[in-house]
Amino acid sequence: MTVNLAVVRDGAWTGKMGRSGIDKRPVSGPVRAGPEGLGGDTICDRRFHGGVDRAGYAFAHEDYAWWIETLGRPILPGNFGENLTTVDLDVTGARIGELWAIGSAVFEVCAPRVPCRVFAGFWDVPDLIARFTRRATPGAYLRVRTPGEITAGDPITVIHRPDHDITVGLVFRALTTEPELLPDLGDVADVLATDISRKVRRRLARSV
Repeated sequence: MTVNLAVVRDGAWTGKMGRSGIDKRPVSGPVRAGPEGLGGDTICDRRFHGGVDRAGYAFAHEDYAWWIETLGRPILPGNFGENLTTVDLDVTGARIGELWAIGSAVFEVCAPRVPCRVFAGFWDVPDLIARFTRRATPGAYLRVRTPGEITAGDPITVIHRPDHDITVGLVFRALTTEPELLPDLGDVADVLATDISRKVRRRLARSV
């Protein structure tokens, strides 16, 4: 399992909804991973991107093939807005709280990515959000548990896998097509990204 490309710099793109950092580009050499994000990353809207709960975003290289075939056009590394393109790693099946060692840094899986209108605009595919939701391979947002440096080609080692079955894919479905699953996320509420944790706790409170 490796990081195929660390794509973080020169990512500004301007569309109808304003400036965005979605257009990630490959970089060579080491990149610093810190609690607030990756060195050189372009983050334009910090209300919904970056910060402790979304310091990095990983998307699986293997999931590119389906999109390339479906859309009939090339998709370049970083086009999903990911900082890390992984190889031979089941990102959708990663468990919330799973820890990945990459380079000298350690990342914690804490949320799926839920697409927004900027993503559809960047790809110029009006129904992209619906397609992305149906496909349900959203990639994972990561916290930086141990700051360090990462480089394209670094191996990924899963150093901790929690003893539960709440995966990135399950959380994504709970947030999108299967909200009835939200109460099932209570056991990982303390690990989930803060905004998702609040949603889970509100749902649990209504269930009492």
